Amino acid sequence: MNYNLITILGPTAVGKTHLAAQLANRFNGEIISADSRQVYRGMDIGTGKDISDYNIDGKIIPHHLIDVIEPKEEFNLFLFNKFFYESFSNLTSRGKIPFLVGGTGLYLHSILNSYELNKVDFDEARFKELDEYEIADLRERLKKINPSLHNTTDLLVKERVIRAIIIAEKENDKELLNKSNVNSFTIGIRLDREEIKKRITVRLQHRVQNGMIEEIKKLIDEGISFERLNLFGLEYKFIGKYLSGELSYNDMYQKLNSAIHSFAKRQMTWFRKMEREGTIIHWIEGPSYREADQIISQHFS
Repeated sequence: MNYNLITILGPTAVGKTHLAAQLANRFNGEIISADSRQVYRGMDIGTGKDISDYNIDGKIIPHHLIDVIEPKEEFNLFLFNKFFYESFSNLTSRGKIPFLVGGTGLYLHSILNSYELNKVDFDEARFKELDEYEIADLRERLKKINPSLHNTTDLLVKERVIRAIIIAEKENDKELLNKSNVNSFTIGIRLDREEIKKRITVRLQHRVQNGMIEEIKKLIDEGISFERLNLFGLEYKFIGKYLSGELSYNDMYQKLNSAIHSFAKRQMTWFRKMEREGTIIHWIEGPSYREADQIISQHFS
């Protein structure tokens, strides 16, 4: 089968990025990130944006869809698809193999299943995201997206404002996509659940001790609201609550550690759902370069 994309997926803390960088170095590839938070500039430690993962024998493997917008800006599934297909076309035109790497299930699913971007999956996810905002903020957002709004009744009820925003986003973005035909060879990394939990806890300790709280405080000083931090989830949500005085340090740490464990579990649920819907995932135990190299060499052409 003629594949034109290699996807490396798996839950958080299993070592996806470094393995993908090793494989990209081996197979003349570059990496396209499928992480919903690493797109934001200045959100480095909390999102696990460790550039050293891309360093293979002193060579930094080129990577895309990282540091593409400011934290105050909105990023959504439409923009991810737009940026992905732009990067994909650029890489293939240069004879490079694109490696799609990450753990954001909805983003991965949208590419591997070639979303037309009017699916219920997206509507529900976007609705939940927008529902976290106050209605006044949503009204302003809708007016910016659709300055010529005629139906002002859309501004009276929060649910209608959200629906109007989703519709307007689709109208604004539908002409932006220049989709390519994608046929992915997909590798999944899995580990024993207890091993993942141990890795998450060790990684969290390291990040807290090496500037993650200071990074989030800097975002606040630059004008990012606690409400906005809450939308970023996990590290930004719980450390934001700590910095606002809503949680003690110990409560923040315990709740955050538990939330990341739950997140990893939800990621695996996403991947199992993808398999049930027909996505073929070649699972390997841990980030084994040897095993992944062997599988790709046998199947990728």
